[in-house]
Amino acid sequence: MPAADEPGPEPVPAGEPRAGYQASLATVLREWGRIGCVGFGGPPAHIALLRKLCVDREHWLDATEFEDAISACNLLPGPASTQLAIFCAWRVRGRLGALAGGAAFIVPGLVVILALSGLFLAGTPPLWVKGIGAGAGAAVAAVAVQAGENLLRPSWTRAKQAGSQRRIRWALYLGAGGAAAAAIGPWLVLVLLGCGLTELAVRHPRRAGSPDPPGSRSAPRITPLPVITVPAAAARAAGTARAAATAVAAGGLAAQARSALKVGALSFGGGFVIIPLMRADAVGHHWMTSSQFLNAVALGQITPGPVVQTVAAVGYAAAGLGGGLLAALIAFSPSFIFVLGGARYFSSLRGNRRAQAFLDGAGPGAIGAILGSAIPLTAALTEPWQYAVLAAAILLLLALRRGVVFALLAAGAAGLIISLAGGPLPH
Repeated sequence: MPAADEPGPEPVPAGEPRAGYQASLATVLREWGRIGCVGFGGPPAHIALLRKLCVDREHWLDATEFEDAISACNLLPGPASTQLAIFCAWRVRGRLGALAGGAAFIVPGLVVILALSGLFLAGTPPLWVKGIGAGAGAAVAAVAVQAGENLLRPSWTRAKQAGSQRRIRWALYLGAGGAAAAAIGPWLVLVLLGCGLTELAVRHPRRAGSPDPPGSRSAPRITPLPVITVPAAAARAAGTARAAATAVAAGGLAAQARSALKVGALSFGGGFVIIPLMRADAVGHHWMTSSQFLNAVALGQITPGPVVQTVAAVGYAAAGLGGGLLAALIAFSPSFIFVLGGARYFSSLRGNRRAQAFLDGAGPGAIGAILGSAIPLTAALTEPWQYAVLAAAILLLLALRRGVVFALLAAGAAGLIISLAGGPLPH
């Protein structure tokens, strides 16, 4: 099927770019760049901005297709809101639009976080910078708890409606993800894959390739292909990114490339799931101290655009500006590969029962990993006043329901005051 139909009055099948495209390349660069600049608050803010632009204001997509795209992106590993931004740009301007829109969405936050990394991750930052970093870093564990709590209730509700056996498995997946994040961070990917494959095997024990059971949903005029199954897509993206990692120099850059690859191609759940994946690499390879890692996570939260930008801060600490750019390139490349390779099948993916079963296992595991990541983040705190800041951040985020950016800025301000008053700072 061609990428775009010939101009004419006929309706265009869902999931295909329209004839002549719906927006100019300049429009895509401008609008997606604007979202990349003002998209503070992580995926919920990004999704709301994309919906307002593409569905409510310009009517480039209808509400059903947009919801299908959200569901499909959540089934894929990597940063879901970034994949959604790439998909929407693909829908209105084809492949070139996907590349331009995805880059415009990513680059503003990348520039900001690399600039801040130069300030906060320097070998001997000024006292006031260390104070802000120590304060904001102290609140990161609270942000992780809030992120997990926001996902916990809807996931449990779906499991509860599916029967007692499903509830038991849900709890086991949640516990496995939490324990892996707290104890064996570098191997978390294997645990999440195991949760997903276990649920898939329990619900669909038939041989691969056998027909779907009666009543399974499929989109009209679209034949589901193996490329859209989550494990196969992850393997393909992992192979491509691994080739890029091999092409760079061995040693430190290769280790850094592998770390970024895990974030971009294998991290089901995106967002805070990347923390246990990166922490062991960042601290274990001595790219940064535990306190600096907390600073990097905080920077990823307070800058606009995808939260996965944190990987650029880790790359900066490992190898300077070049390391930050390399880490971002490897971490975000799989998102472009997933969308450009399978965007036309997104409406089918949402109704694919095997893909949904895999996510029903990996999803609770990812939520558990987000909650479990709070344990090593809290353990990294070294000063008593940081625990007080953490408690205040929990109150702001969970009881008063204030925003993440506000809580981190308030925690940073507290750290600044303490540092200027002569209080002890982490080393």
